[in-house]
Amino acid sequence: MECALVRGVRLSSVCACFSALCIALFATGCAGGSSAPPAPPPPLPVSVSLSSTTASVQAGIGTQKFTATVQNDPQSKGINWTLTQSGANCSPGCGTLSATSSASGTPITYTAPSNQPNPSDVMLTAISVADSTKSQVATITVTPSVVVSVSPTPINVQFNAIQDFTATVQNDSQSKGANWTLTQSGANCSPGCGTLSATFSASGMPIRYTGPSSVPANPSVTLTATSVTDAARSAPANITVTVNPGNAAVTVSPKRAAITKWQTQTFTATVTGANNTAVTWQVDTIPNGNATVGTIDSNGKYTPPATVGAHTITVVSNADVSKSAAASIGVTDLRGVFTYHNDASRAGVNAQEHALTNSNVTTATFGKLFSCVVDAAIYAQPLWGANLTISGGTHNVVFVATQHNTVYAIDADASPCTTYWQTGASGVNSLVPPGETWVTSADESGCALVIPDIGILGTPVIDPGTGTIYLVTNTKTTSGAPFHQRLHALAIATGNEKFGGPTEIRAVVSGTGAGSSGGQVSFDPMLNNQRPALLLQSGHVFISWASYCDFGPYHGWLMSYNAASLLQEAVFNVSPNSFAGGIWMSGNGPAADSSGNIYLATGNGTWNGTDAFGDSILKFQALTATPTNLTVLDYFTPHEQSSLDVNDQDLGSGGVMLLPDPSGISGHPHLLVEAGKSGNIYLVDRDNMGHFCSTCTTSDTQIVQDVSGALTGLWGSPAYWNGTMYLGETDATANLKYLKAFSFSATGPNFLSTSPTSTTANTYTYTYPGPTTSISTDGSAHAIVWAIDSSAFGTTEGITRAAGPAILHAFDANNLATELWNSSQALGNRDTAGNSVKFTVPTVANGKVYIGTRGKDDTLGNGTTFGEIDVYGLLPN
Repeated sequence: MECALVRGVRLSSVCACFSALCIALFATGCAGGSSAPPAPPPPLPVSVSLSSTTASVQAGIGTQKFTATVQNDPQSKGINWTLTQSGANCSPGCGTLSATSSASGTPITYTAPSNQPNPSDVMLTAISVADSTKSQVATITVTPSVVVSVSPTPINVQFNAIQDFTATVQNDSQSKGANWTLTQSGANCSPGCGTLSATFSASGMPIRYTGPSSVPANPSVTLTATSVTDAARSAPANITVTVNPGNAAVTVSPKRAAITKWQTQTFTATVTGANNTAVTWQVDTIPNGNATVGTIDSNGKYTPPATVGAHTITVVSNADVSKSAAASIGVTDLRGVFTYHNDASRAGVNAQEHALTNSNVTTATFGKLFSCVVDAAIYAQPLWGANLTISGGTHNVVFVATQHNTVYAIDADASPCTTYWQTGASGVNSLVPPGETWVTSADESGCALVIPDIGILGTPVIDPGTGTIYLVTNTKTTSGAPFHQRLHALAIATGNEKFGGPTEIRAVVSGTGAGSSGGQVSFDPMLNNQRPALLLQSGHVFISWASYCDFGPYHGWLMSYNAASLLQEAVFNVSPNSFAGGIWMSGNGPAADSSGNIYLATGNGTWNGTDAFGDSILKFQALTATPTNLTVLDYFTPHEQSSLDVNDQDLGSGGVMLLPDPSGISGHPHLLVEAGKSGNIYLVDRDNMGHFCSTCTTSDTQIVQDVSGALTGLWGSPAYWNGTMYLGETDATANLKYLKAFSFSATGPNFLSTSPTSTTANTYTYTYPGPTTSISTDGSAHAIVWAIDSSAFGTTEGITRAAGPAILHAFDANNLATELWNSSQALGNRDTAGNSVKFTVPTVANGKVYIGTRGKDDTLGNGTTFGEIDVYGLLPN
């Protein structure tokens, strides 16, 4: 009974537990009941964004991409696009879209309308397809379209006439300008209906229309300018081609000009016979020129290029392009003629002359431009400098030294004459101290070589680096003695003394020669004639002396002065224990080679090869040691020296000339040439000059070549160009003589031709003293030999002669028989120079030739002017 009861209780408990479990399972649905699941969370909202909400787009050409991004669009329904103004659809008037719907992230393109709408703002709206309440707006501002206008229009243009047209392109943010076309009835018609100077131009820049050569069958021509930025934008100019009466004529002035590359030249055009007086300028056929040939503006102002050369300036009438006029201009980069005969070799060549040619040096196109009066005769060669800073500007300047010890700085181009400074005037220091004056020929025992006054005889020298001109003056006290020679260094910009100058020239050497006292020979400023040109070499000023009319006792002297301090550095006496040996070389100066060695020739005097060097060519070592000294490094003396001395046949009547290095002569790269009164021409190796040949009887065989009797004599110096040497022979008589050319050959034995290759025998003759020539060339062609006939120098040097004009001659350097021009040819004495002085040398620079004269002075103090520099050049018209 107990077990059954227990089992009943337990069964009842199990049933109760099971019932409770079933109820719980039913409540959770596990028993398969019908209760609803919980509600899902709400979806995220759709949003729209644009890549840009503002934009500026130009009408006619502008486009802009827009990209809309839609978020929370699970079905990727994308975007719808609209264009509106004031809430209303405005397309296409306000622009167009490449698509009106797009996927999220896919761009569409807005294209602006052809013209700016009013208002200019357009609303671009991106609307979500999934939720049309979601959108984003971009404001597009449509800016004005490109606008093209052309002027002038309409217009009549005569055939062969020129008319400028200008296109203005507005709202062209990229400044691309306009393209131009010529059409008739819609078809291209050029060149039959005219031509254009360009088919493209920037906005506002004119192009040039040139009418056809006759009136076309259809005289109506349309000139259209089309925007490069917007090809739909264009504007026409309506042209009617009309008859040209052909009465227009144009001239240009000057017709011929020469400038340095640092100058400009203004040309003036004159148009007659037409109402339209406008012109067009060209340089070497290029409208307005360019950087290569130089440029010319609408006012005719020509600016040269950086390079040198000859150019043609052409002016064309706009009224009739068949009418034009041309002018020639030469552009040089010549810095200056700063020393006698152009450079230290004394070759006498300006190889930078681009204006003067064999064809334009004629009576019709070349002549005397102007003259400038100075206070006394000009014996020194005029010096010339380009682009110098002076008197508040930059100018080409010619420097002139006179026999009254006056130096002038004169504008090299200006007529009437402009003097920038003159020593002794307008506040510039005088070179003649108080109580002193210039020397006269009467002071020199009446020597008639230099009459009547003696001042600055030797050609000065200019140092362009320091802007200094060096010169030697001759003065005396008004009581008659003593005499003074002084070295001056003047600023070329002002004429003022530099470096503490001047320096009184004094010298004493040991010796027992003529005029010695107590075993010393002193420099005598009265007896010693400073005729040779000065030499500036490596910071040293070299000065040399001879005598007046061989009056003595005298000696030849060479001295060196420091160019920066004017202190004397070295002294050499040609004959300290004997007599003479003067250095005069008819006005030439000592020459110098590239190593600084100095060369000169001496005149009559004793010779022994140790301390007496009459009638010799001397070589001095470059001044490099401290203290410096002048010692003879090498020399040449002709075998007949004693005969030359006895018979007054100075070797040193001629100046030394150095041939260019290398000379081109086989085995002799360094050569010099010398000739004197004997007429022999000596070709000497500068590295082995040959000294004296005691065994030679008829010629000097120890030198490279002795051309005996080539000349009747030489009172001057050679000039050299391109394998040819030019000499003006003479014989100190009234006999007529000739200018001669000799040629060089690379191989011997006759390296120098033994007879002239050309002469002036049939075109030009002269008497004593004969010319020292100068040569102009552009460096390869147009070589001209310039010579002054100074036969009428007016002094009585064994030959009574009246004073008369110097005559400047020009010859073809390739054939001296061809005379191009001379100053006595033109009618009416147009080109007549002042009265001549001996040994003067023409200076050729920048298309002009400068010569020194004594003006109208008859050498006796009678005349209206007593000194004059004459300037010749290309006649402007």
